[in-house]
Amino acid sequence: MELKEDQIPERLTEAGEKKKEVDLNLLFPGKDYDLNRLFPDEGTRKLLYDLKRNKREIERFVKTLNLEEE
Repeated sequence: MELKEDQIPERLTEAGEKKKEVDLNLLFPGKDYDLNRLFPDEGTRKLLYDLKRNKREIERFVKTLNLEEE
């Protein structure tokens, strides 16, 4: 299951604010170890989520460049 853009699950914080939680096991399936335990810091999880999203956007951009060259 691949997460779409802006499809980060939300969780309520103690103050009642909505907080988006990144589940690395869903973002990077097929790993034999628990990525959430490996990266417990929410900032690191968000960074990895952003990197994955940026990689996908770059791949789409390169694909459109290849189509224009043909």
